[in-house]
Amino acid sequence: MPVAHRLLFSLTALLAATAQAAVDGQKLYTQGGANPAAAACVTCHGADGMGLAAAGFPRLAGLPAAYLSKQLHDLKQGGSREHPVMKGIADALGDDEIQALANTLAAMPAPKPVELSRVATPRSPGETLAVRGAWERNIPECVTCHGPAGSGVGEAFPPLQGQGEMYLSNQLRAWQLGTRRNDPNDLMGHIAKSLSEEEIRSVSQFFATLGQAGGQP
Repeated sequence: MPVAHRLLFSLTALLAATAQAAVDGQKLYTQGGANPAAAACVTCHGADGMGLAAAGFPRLAGLPAAYLSKQLHDLKQGGSREHPVMKGIADALGDDEIQALANTLAAMPAPKPVELSRVATPRSPGETLAVRGAWERNIPECVTCHGPAGSGVGEAFPPLQGQGEMYLSNQLRAWQLGTRRNDPNDLMGHIAKSLSEEEIRSVSQFFATLGQAGGQP
């Protein structure tokens, strides 16, 4: 390769790397992306990233960056997770913006998980599903994959504890309907299709109130 071509190639690579490094995840979160269609996340998810439970907007703060990045890419690509509003926002984000945003959100402070006894007798159908499952229907307990007290495990199993009841219920219904199917081996699809509406509400309420005053311990 001629020297001039090598220099041009190196300069192009350097400029690309500099542009990527210049993406400010915090600015993306509070002001939106370069494309005006990439609305500011703070509008719905709050200044602290804790979401707006009453409206069904989830907590993003402290979730694993790889998990957040995957969800945005899945929304952008379509087919495995459907949400009309978030689809439009994800479409407007570049890959470097998605990564910067995911890193920023992952670094935000998250609530400290509370402990949950798997020995004590469950006090509600939701708690039973959470810590015992319903093995007669091949439904494992939620904490098997989502970790102690549903605090989350790795990139594939996000925290359930502290997420809003509406958001959790909506996701279970999405798996029932097939509008969300981006989990490993469609495990959640199988589980959600085996749950009644009462069970969906109960297990969602259990995790949403875990550790709150007047809620689960």
